[in-house]
Amino acid sequence: MRKFVTSSTIVLLAGLSLGAASVGMTATRTITRMDRCNSLQQQLTEAISDHAEAKRAAEAKALQKKALKFCAGNRQAQGIRTYATALKMLGVQPVEP
Repeated sequence: MRKFVTSSTIVLLAGLSLGAASVGMTATRTITRMDRCNSLQQQLTEAISDHAEAKRAAEAKALQKKALKFCAGNRQAQGIRTYATALKMLGVQPVEP
């Protein structure tokens, strides 16, 4: 019985330490607005190429240029909203990084 308790304790402690290590690694990386701008830029570029024949593709491309200027001009919140609007025009749901 004692060997079973010792083995169970070791397995439990090993599992807890692995879980704590994975939680610690994900909590250290903060996603900035610029990271979000870059992610949405990539998503929109792919969406425009996938939906090039869509009715609103030209409008989405125009919004892409506007959003790029916002993000580069230190107005990332406005750029993020503009990217999201352009993606929704194409029927694509923006993916969180």
